Amino acid sequence: MIESQPLVRKLGAFVALSETELCVLDGLHKRRRTFVSGRDLVLQGQLDHAAYILISGWACSYKLLRTGQRQIIDFQVPGDFLGLRSVVLHISDHSIMPVTKIEVTEVKAVHLLDAFARTPRLATAVLWAASRDEAMVVEHLVGIGCRDAKVRVAHFLLELGARLTLVGMGTKTGFACPLTQYHLADALGLSAVHVNRVLRYLREQGLVTFRDDYVTFDNYDLLAEFADFELAYLDQAGPLLP
Repeated sequence: MIESQPLVRKLGAFVALSETELCVLDGLHKRRRTFVSGRDLVLQGQLDHAAYILISGWACSYKLLRTGQRQIIDFQVPGDFLGLRSVVLHISDHSIMPVTKIEVTEVKAVHLLDAFARTPRLATAVLWAASRDEAMVVEHLVGIGCRDAKVRVAHFLLELGARLTLVGMGTKTGFACPLTQYHLADALGLSAVHVNRVLRYLREQGLVTFRDDYVTFDNYDLLAEFADFELAYLDQAGPLLP
C-alpha cells in the first residue's frame, strides 16, 4: 500500500496527505528499478537524467576530484529523492552510488512536474524535503568546519538515527547501518583510522556502539548532550499543513 512507502511517511511529517495526493504519489511509484552496490546510477556532469525515489537500501551522493579524492555529500535512506536537484538544473553536479543493493522508483521530470501541477500541496511537501536536505548539508559543513572529531561523529550518527526514525527504521535505541568507517571518513573529513579511534572512544564512554552493521545508542540523552544535538533543523515536528 502506498501509505507504507517511506516517502509517504516522510512527507506526511509535513503535510497531512489527502487521498488525491496519495493517489498521485502512487502513480510516481510505478517504474521500479534495482541497482547493485558500487555501481553509479547518476554520474557527475550527466545531462537530462531522471530522478529516483529510494524505496529500500542506502545510497550516497559524492563528488570526485581529479586527484581521486572523494567527498561524500550525504547518505540517502529510504524515503529520500535521488537526483532531484539535477532534474531541475538539467545537469548533475555530483554522482550517486548505492552503498547497498537498492530498489528505486524512476521518475521522469515531466511526470514529476505534472504531479506538482495537479497537487500543489504535494509540491510544497517536496520543497520542504529539499529544504530539509539543504539544512542537513549546512549542518555537515558546520561539523567539518567547527566540531572536533568526536562531536562530529556523534552528531552525524544522531542525525542518521533521527532520519531513519521518521520513516520507521530507527528508534532512540539504535538503527541498522551498512556504512563502513571509510564511508564515515569520506563524509566527515576524517581518516578511517581516526574514525575508528573516535568510535572506540564513544563506546568506552558508554555513549554509542557501532558494531556488526548496527548503531546502538547506549545512552541517547547523554550522547545528544555531548554532541549538542537538537532536532529543530530536521523540522520533524509536523505535520505543519493540515
